[in-house]
Amino acid sequence: MNGSARRPLFLVLLAAVLIAAAAAWAVFVVGHALPPRRVVMTTGPEGGAYRELGEQYRRVLARFGVRLELRPSLGNVENLQRLKDRRSGVSVGFVSGGLTSESESPGLESLGTIAYYPLWIFCRGIPAPNRLQELKGKRVSIGPEGGGTRPLVLRMLEDNHLENDIVPVALSPGPSGEALLRGELDCACMLTTPDAPIVRKLLAEESVSLFNFARADAYVARFPFLRKVVVPEGVGDLAKNLPSRNVTLIASTASLLIRDDLHPAIQFLLLQAADEIHSPGGMLNASEQFPAAERVDVPLAAEARSFYKSGGSYLQRHLPFWLWVFASRLLLLLIPLIGILYPLTQAIPAIIDLFVNLRLNRVYKELRDIDARIDQDQSPEEFAADRERLEKLDKRVRQIRVPMRNARTLYTLRHHLSLVRERIGH
Repeated sequence: MNGSARRPLFLVLLAAVLIAAAAAWAVFVVGHALPPRRVVMTTGPEGGAYRELGEQYRRVLARFGVRLELRPSLGNVENLQRLKDRRSGVSVGFVSGGLTSESESPGLESLGTIAYYPLWIFCRGIPAPNRLQELKGKRVSIGPEGGGTRPLVLRMLEDNHLENDIVPVALSPGPSGEALLRGELDCACMLTTPDAPIVRKLLAEESVSLFNFARADAYVARFPFLRKVVVPEGVGDLAKNLPSRNVTLIASTASLLIRDDLHPAIQFLLLQAADEIHSPGGMLNASEQFPAAERVDVPLAAEARSFYKSGGSYLQRHLPFWLWVFASRLLLLLIPLIGILYPLTQAIPAIIDLFVNLRLNRVYKELRDIDARIDQDQSPEEFAADRERLEKLDKRVRQIRVPMRNARTLYTLRHHLSLVRERIGH
């Protein structure tokens, strides 16, 4: 085809390239196609259970080339505040149940529950404590501001009308346990994992009694985010048989919360890490019990629902992390491109036919004008001008190249051109 004949196809291809470029830009720029290499997690106090958990998550994500930055905090309340604040830079954190709701935290989602965090109340000088009324007049550590222990203990004290009957002390688990052992406190409350060093230490201490929640069912009924758990007899020290009986505790369900704008690929990595870290089980939960698809305060993320239902997508289950990220983004790019380019490829023949017919019709119009004047009275100059126009028209037609499907139309034009030439006497 000559230059003018190639122009329609060139325009169509140019349009297709521009549309494809726009689709690619939308996917990779607007859609945040590639996951970040750095993610910020809010954990808990230095040396606490959340901090240790964060270190385990950090090691798992590092295997996939993602750097997890850990930011210490006072605990659950501060973790929740950071997650709700878009300016904090925090995308993921540990938060115990009962601190928020979907309406209070519209930008947050859950990747599921990861553990039971019992409320441990260790006491000195109170043998076998099982009612909060036994804490009247005592010096009791209820946890620092910003932690998860304090709001839970205060709610329970208020429900028992005891909020003004104790001497509250604001200490985190480690310092409060040491203060209890030194005799500076009567009781130490701590919402933490059974594996916390201070818990292990106090469970094996003969001078300390563990509070038994005799009315655990009532607390669970009043606070739906709580669960009843049992600490087995002798688990602290078998030789000394400490504790000397099964002890019933109430426990908060700790969840792994994220901001809803966290990249889905990072969410999947966190879910994989949670499965690796929490599935072995522990003192108070069976193997494979956690992580779990439990909704506590905020809804489960879509990525979490997929993970708990089927283990993730086919690509996630069968490809290395960065390869499936690339493959999924590529599919995301190809699907709209195919949707755009396929109709274009189907329309190209019709568009070319349109342009070919427009060119041939212009020739037909000139040919018809010449043919119409043959039988009219013309001066020799006008007649010569028409013959010259016909010659030029004939040369134009001979230079036209068209697709095979349009050949019949071109040859018909040439035949009609020869008929007019015979009439004009050339």
